[in-house]
Amino acid sequence: MRFTPLLAASALFFLLFSGTAHATAYPIKDPVLTKNKLYRTGELRPSDCRERDIEPDDVPAAKRYLTSVFNCLNAAWGAHFKRAGLPFAKARIGFITKPRRYCGDSWGKYTAGVYCPAERRFLIILDDDTLDDPSDLFLFQLAAHEYGHHVQNITGLDRAFDRYPYKGKSELNEQYRRNELQAECLAGVFIGSVWDSLDRTRDDWEQLLDISRRSGDEWTKARDHGKGRNIAAWLDKGFRTRTPGSCNTWTVPSSRVS
Repeated sequence: MRFTPLLAASALFFLLFSGTAHATAYPIKDPVLTKNKLYRTGELRPSDCRERDIEPDDVPAAKRYLTSVFNCLNAAWGAHFKRAGLPFAKARIGFITKPRRYCGDSWGKYTAGVYCPAERRFLIILDDDTLDDPSDLFLFQLAAHEYGHHVQNITGLDRAFDRYPYKGKSELNEQYRRNELQAECLAGVFIGSVWDSLDRTRDDWEQLLDISRRSGDEWTKARDHGKGRNIAAWLDKGFRTRTPGSCNTWTVPSSRVS
């Protein structure tokens, strides 16, 4: 069973992003979050990112697969930042096979990957759940999502989010959802930019949509990642636009980050 959220169908995307806007319950006013320079960097240019072979429950092959995707992420985002004239620092990746404390916190029940801003590194757990059926795009999206948190880190978004004030758990959870959904959208931006180089079909994409709808709802119970349909819609938005500017989750109505 997979627990990292992915994306939704186009009809659902239309309903979520073209309907009448509702008031924002807890408006965000920090310009680092709402008007970040990242939003003006334009489209992530197409690049190649060929997937390596991988089989179920094969940890060494999974490491090679994810390291290859990770190298694509460093290259694509690094080139994008250079063209935009923004400072860039590469991320790092690591792997574990059993849950353990990382970055000062315990490993969550539904957690497949964790990014640590202080280390500029993310860990991915290679256990029975994540390696059950690696033929889909789950692992690819997982790496792209955690790298989205790295993009937030090097652009100041993460620090601004971490320091932003809140009143009560409900407001804090909404801020967490805005942060997570932005990383999801940035994952979609990268996947969209390399899609033409992947040996994938529309059926693979539809399978990813289904994973998103089912696994995303597991996070709804925690109230800090967003409903499956919203997680899916933000990933889909990034995929379709291929622009970080489409990932400004900090200014949209609360209904789109519920």
